[in-house]
Amino acid sequence: MADFSTLNQAMRGVFRSGRTKSVEWRRAQLMALLKLLDDNRERICQALKEDLNKSKMEGLLFEVDFARNDLINCINNLNEWTKPEKVKKGLINMMDKVYIRKEPFGVALIMGAWNYPIQLTICPMIGAIAAGNCVLVKPSEISASTAALLEEIVPKYLDKEAIQVVNGGIPETTAILKEKWDYIFYTGNSMVGKIVMRAAAEHLTPVTLELGGKSPVYVDDGVDLGIVANRIMWGKCTNAGQTCIAPDYVMCSKKTQDALIDHIKKTLGDFYPDGPAKSPDYCRLVSDRHYQRIKKNLQGGGTVAVGGGTNDGERYVAPTVLTDVKFSDPIMQDEIFGPILPIIPVENEDIAIEYINDGNTPLALYVFSNNKTKREKLLHSSNSGSACINDVFLQASLPTLPFGGVGSSGMGAYHGKFSYETFCHKRSCMERELKMEALNGMRYPPYTETKMKRAEWFLKRKVNNGSGAKSLLPYFLFGTLFAVLLKMFLAPSSSFLFWTRQ
Repeated sequence: MADFSTLNQAMRGVFRSGRTKSVEWRRAQLMALLKLLDDNRERICQALKEDLNKSKMEGLLFEVDFARNDLINCINNLNEWTKPEKVKKGLINMMDKVYIRKEPFGVALIMGAWNYPIQLTICPMIGAIAAGNCVLVKPSEISASTAALLEEIVPKYLDKEAIQVVNGGIPETTAILKEKWDYIFYTGNSMVGKIVMRAAAEHLTPVTLELGGKSPVYVDDGVDLGIVANRIMWGKCTNAGQTCIAPDYVMCSKKTQDALIDHIKKTLGDFYPDGPAKSPDYCRLVSDRHYQRIKKNLQGGGTVAVGGGTNDGERYVAPTVLTDVKFSDPIMQDEIFGPILPIIPVENEDIAIEYINDGNTPLALYVFSNNKTKREKLLHSSNSGSACINDVFLQASLPTLPFGGVGSSGMGAYHGKFSYETFCHKRSCMERELKMEALNGMRYPPYTETKMKRAEWFLKRKVNNGSGAKSLLPYFLFGTLFAVLLKMFLAPSSSFLFWTRQ
């Protein structure tokens, strides 16, 4: 096992040298990461095939090109993101320079996940590097081929001292978490998430936890069920359901359930003409342990309406729809994380909302409805990390939307600029001149009634009653004029000096 204490201190020394803080270094590393993805597309797809039987289409769409697009967006915006952020000033600060510096935390630990081992490792890396951190990456040992590939190729492209990859299982992860990191980014299940958070708490280290949960789908009456079936089953079959925002279960009326099942059968026939077992486009479960867990879920309540087939030798579970499922059944107690889709009849959206709110907060909420009032009601009356109306997954594809959970589905968010900001400390800064000391007279002792009244006049704010910037315009104009005149004419012997010292 590696000496993680020595590694931690060495990386801390690199950070303290200051080289990772330069925008030039950051850009060079991001460009090198882009070259890594471009040079190794085929090898990455092969590793994903070995780990998950992931098709080349899914390997490129959800892994390589997803990360690549996020990376290019970061490179294109790096100069703008790294500029100090200007903020509004008050009347008494008109002559001051106030801004927010975006500064790296230091040495960041990124713990990736096995279900999307490239996307869920590279995308956090992009943010950490862009922010100027040193980075230790710990891929999931479950996706062994991809983890080994990352450990091999990352040092060939990136700064070997500032950005490192280490592999290992539970002993290595335990040893890593004993060290003090300046930021920890973890993607995985809530059980390990709690372990990570406890370890971080020992050093008061900030964390992002990208977890999961049972992401519900509500299907309203009167929608085009052919389209709905296509979109839900695409989300459920992608990566064989091993996606943190996969549709976990469906709620709809009994009438809609029966029709939806017929459309799902047609959809699966269209997706996999020779059956999913023979299709090169359908993944397998990642390990025997996960396969056995999913097989057990098939006996966790309900009746198989579609699918249900398994193959122990291939870790294959067919896309499966269950009916006659109750909210109290074992399959409804934890995230399924596999290709099983329970459908539960509910009388209306109010019952659906009640069930959603009774459970842990999901990572995603999906609503299929043509009724804007119902859509807004479901969004307004429930909570989730993200939501998508009339589709699945796509809310996580935009770099302009933060991706992350809330409550039991996680904390913090990333993608696009949000990845950069996740790995930045926002440092508040003010710069003043050693001049115009007369302005400070009222804040210095001895305090008097006159000083207090004058200070209150300067500091007092009013509620603008929704009138916005217009109500502040007189104060802005007065403050600007006051500051300019003061700078031009104020002298230590002026009457203003006398006025502020009373």
